[in-house]
Order: sequence, then structure tokens, then C-alpha cells
Amino acid sequence: MEKIKEIIDYWLKCAKEDFKVMDHLFEKGDYHYSLFLGHLLLEKTLKAYYVKKTHKHAPFTHRLTYLAENSNLKLSEEQLSLLEAANQFNLEARYPDKKFEFYKVCTKNFTSSYLVKIKDFYQWLLIQI
Repeated sequence: MEKIKEIIDYWLKCAKEDFKVMDHLFEKGDYHYSLFLGHLLLEKTLKAYYVKKTHKHAPFTHRLTYLAENSNLKLSEEQLSLLEAANQFNLEARYPDKKFEFYKVCTKNFTSSYLVKIKDFYQWLLIQI
């Protein structure tokens, strides 16, 4: 059980660092990368939850809904919708053919709106862990 706790702590420590970087990028106006880090924050926190619930190593995936579903996390429709949207932030910030279109969408208001939702979900998920 101690090893499980170490793995959970590892994912949470990584997520906490991503939280700081996400905010820093937003403050600097790097909105698309801020949302990308928001995805990483959720991914790593979901992996901590997955490990806690299954006592297995987290799967090698970036799909947030997969992590939630496979750890039997009960989500509202709003939470599920957020995870689906945030999953796109991973893809659209990562791949050049999508990246430039994504830049245009990532206004300060768009990004701010999603960061509020990401932070709320993160805080809620920490309570679940």
C-alpha cells in the first residue's frame, strides 16, 4: 500500500507543478499553452485518482474520459463535457496542423473561462482522492 501512496503522491506533485505553469502561461498571454497545461493538470490528477481506485499503474494514455471511466469516477454531464473539451486542448496544442487554428480560438476570455472550469474540476477531484 505504501508504494501506491508514493505513486499517487508522484502524480499529484506533478499536477501541482503543472497548475503553477498553467497560471504563469496565462499571465504571460500564452493562452493555447496554458490550456495545454490545463489538460496535463487534469490528466495527472486523474491518473492519481485511477491509481487510488484500482491500485494499478495508470495507463499510458492522454484521454481524460478514458481515465475517468476506467477508474469508475462518477461525473456529471458538465464534468464529462469539460474532459472532452480539455482532451482537445492536448491535441490542438500539440500538432502543427491543428495548432495554428487553435491559437485563433484561444482568446483571453475563452482561455479564462476554461481555466476556471479546469481549476474547479481539479479541486473537486482532489477531494475525491
